[in-house]
Amino acid sequence: MLTPPYVLLLLADATGKCQIYDPAKGYQVIFTSENYEAAKLWLLEDEYEPLEGRLLSEDLLT
Repeated sequence: MLTPPYVLLLLADATGKCQIYDPAKGYQVIFTSENYEAAKLWLLEDEYEPLEGRLLSEDLLT
């Protein structure tokens, strides 16, 4: 694992579409998928490891 870890943010909307954002690049969208499973597979293929926890998009906007 990298120190400090390189973190990406996966958010889903109400319809289930997912976007992966890169905080190091000004929260630029780096991947979009129709569902969570496709986004998760993309991350795993690039050897990212999941962290436990969830965050609501409303929490980011406040």
